[in-house]
Amino acid sequence: MKNFKFFIPLLLLLVIFSACETENNDDSKTVVDIAVEDSNLSSLVAALERADLVTTLSGDGPFTVLAPTNTAFDVFLSANNFNTVEDVPVALLKQILMNHVISGSMMSGDLSTGYANTLATSDASNSAMSIYINTSSGVRFNGISSVSAADKEASNGVVHVVDAVIGLPTVVTFATADPMFSTLVSALTRSDLTTDFVTTLSTANGTSPAPFTVFAPTNQAFTEVLVELPNVTVLGDIDEPTLKSALEYHVVAGSNVQAANDIIARNSKQIKKTIFT
Repeated sequence: MKNFKFFIPLLLLLVIFSACETENNDDSKTVVDIAVEDSNLSSLVAALERADLVTTLSGDGPFTVLAPTNTAFDVFLSANNFNTVEDVPVALLKQILMNHVISGSMMSGDLSTGYANTLATSDASNSAMSIYINTSSGVRFNGISSVSAADKEASNGVVHVVDAVIGLPTVVTFATADPMFSTLVSALTRSDLTTDFVTTLSTANGTSPAPFTVFAPTNQAFTEVLVELPNVTVLGDIDEPTLKSALEYHVVAGSNVQAANDIIARNSKQIKKTIFT
């Protein structure tokens, strides 16, 4: 009898604990539900509704959603001369939102420095767009957006709240976001260059001379070439005509060539430089 009297309170305690666990469990909530319940993500919800993505992101997934805050959307809208989300063209808005979704469920501990693919589609190649993840100090995407609240688990993935809208990337985006291209950025932005490489390489697809295929030398590549060049120890020692010509030689304009393409495999040594006009 004594054991039975002890068992009843223990059973009640277990029931209460189980109820609390159920109450805090988000297994039945989708990534969209997580956004709807967060008042700081109301602009994101409005954008998902306008772009007709609510059903998509309520599906099986799993999805890793980078969710911009209302403040992030305000900054994005102002910078692009839109008053509200309703002013953003639907096709553009859809691609921008899909650029915040990575296939698979990636908790913060799963993220590592490197590249992943989003669900946005590149007009230049009709393939998935890339996103650069930097985990050296917190988590930062494409060099512009940082995680402010991580690991909001849902039934079909996970939501990470971010502090900036991640616009559709250009080749310049990845050059500036990835630290291993910092010397290349210094070269492209040298003040004495007679070609504005940054503006040119930021040209939107569909506008000449875009699209581009860029062969981007790493910092190590620059270090090695500086050792080989006579009378040159730093980037600033390279005269402007030589540097400009070398940079142009690494860019093919009007062509988006993927690494698997036979043109690269068979003719990589025959690629001609493109002079910007």
